[in-house]
Amino acid sequence: MPRIFLSKSGAARIARQPWMTERATRRLLRVLGKGGVTVRFVGGAVRDALLGRAVSDIDVATPAAPEAVMALLMKAGVKVVPTGLAHGTVTAVIPPRHFEITTLRHDVEPLGRHARVAFIDDWRVDAERRDFTMNALFLDPDGAVIDYVGGLPDLRARRVRFVGDPETRIREDVLRLLRFYRFHAQLGQEPADPAARAACRLLTPLLPRLSAERVCAELLKLMRAPDPLPTLALMAEDGVLPVVLPEATRSERLRGMLAGEPDPDPIRRLAALVDVDREGALALARRLKFSNAQRDRLVALAAPVQPLDLEADLRAQRRALYRLGTELYRDLVLMRAAETSPASRRRARALLRLAARTKPPVFPIKGRDLRRLGVKRGPEIGRLLREVEAWWAAGDFRATRSACLNEAKARIAA
Repeated sequence: MPRIFLSKSGAARIARQPWMTERATRRLLRVLGKGGVTVRFVGGAVRDALLGRAVSDIDVATPAAPEAVMALLMKAGVKVVPTGLAHGTVTAVIPPRHFEITTLRHDVEPLGRHARVAFIDDWRVDAERRDFTMNALFLDPDGAVIDYVGGLPDLRARRVRFVGDPETRIREDVLRLLRFYRFHAQLGQEPADPAARAACRLLTPLLPRLSAERVCAELLKLMRAPDPLPTLALMAEDGVLPVVLPEATRSERLRGMLAGEPDPDPIRRLAALVDVDREGALALARRLKFSNAQRDRLVALAAPVQPLDLEADLRAQRRALYRLGTELYRDLVLMRAAETSPASRRRARALLRLAARTKPPVFPIKGRDLRRLGVKRGPEIGRLLREVEAWWAAGDFRATRSACLNEAKARIAA
């Protein structure tokens, strides 16, 4: 964590971070400040800055009404998007940044993403309606940290804790139940907060209310954590995992995947975790509303997994790379290694290096070349192309275009 020091008044402070002083941020603060609008940074930017992590999205809170914020920005020539006026949120676009600016509020009728809110000017009340203490910290532009809910000690201890009563927070938005486990996987340390776990266990029956898209997003974010296995075990113990991902029964295979993967990939990790065949993978992808690309990757890695011999020689590996494509080849190498021995994982690392440095060869002839040789349009062209391509691949892709055409001529003659 960056060094936090105390001012003469006893308030916690940090040195101003680069993202706080960059040109786009300075312009935003200048425009709003000239209009008499008080702002503080809040949420993930503050949390990540205090943890020494890279800051991407910058959220800003203010007691000013959203219409007043929009008017000031537009007058200054800043592009502004009314992304959520009903909830007090507008987005200021100052390249390369998008700043989400939200008016302080409290929930009149908490309904998750569709809550009815009232705008207020009380920073403490706004903090007390947020999900976790580490997400409820405010940061003044001069570096003063404002903590109304005990977020700083929780952040130091890497303790993911709900603001106030965990059951109340979850009932306000059931997605917070999954977010608790996701944040614990990404930022938390053991043991997980017992009050939070108790509330999650109690309210697990509410999970089916969530849309598939929201569940999918949280699961994939959790699977990007450095090591999701301890948290997945907590979710299984608390009865959460069987509700959102009953197929997740291959934790040992995922453990083997984590030991050998060069980078975290949530779809590949998910494929290692779930025990499904092709039909089961397709059903899972439909249930979670995967994109077509995500669905195809999951299905390709489901049982029965496509054949790939990790111990085959380099010529065979190059043929497999050509047949499967680089991405699927990498996935299958890691899946195979995850189910076998540490020696296979060492072999897998060598094969991944081969895939990284191998430029996919391009088959040098096409159907039009065969038509010029007298082959009529139709299935015969496809059959002949496949035969010559297999011959070319068996020769380790060394045959030139001229050699491939001669091979085609010989097969036509035969």
